[in-house]
Amino acid sequence: MTVEQTLSIIKPDGVQKNLIGEIVNRFEKAGLEIVAQRMMRLSTEQARGFYEVHKDRPFYGDLVSYMTSGPVVVQVLQGEDAIAENRRIMGATNPADADPGTIRADFAESIEENVVHGSDGPDTAETEIRFFFGDDGICPRTR
Repeated sequence: MTVEQTLSIIKPDGVQKNLIGEIVNRFEKAGLEIVAQRMMRLSTEQARGFYEVHKDRPFYGDLVSYMTSGPVVVQVLQGEDAIAENRRIMGATNPADADPGTIRADFAESIEENVVHGSDGPDTAETEIRFFFGDDGICPRTR
């Protein structure tokens, strides 16, 4: 197994539902460490830039509106196979397809408002982490 880092976002509906602590607890119980974290409100420009990969998709405008509708918590998770573990904990994008006990099965309202985001691979994780935390925004856990 490989120690990895991945980006996690608690989306506006998760923050509004006061799920920050519950979600962080699930990550930590699974052995993932938080090595960077901040709450912020994305500007339209930031949301467009972050989701640029979807700019030609029909849901792009709605996604940008949703992600700018309230504060988000962006964080970097680190641990053994962190990308796959984060995605397992989150559950399927569509909460109707998510396994019981996953974040999306327990808390998401719809495929559009699905509480959390997680990187889908190592290259994406590296790009997404740099987008929010630059090259020096990670705080190694030394104790």
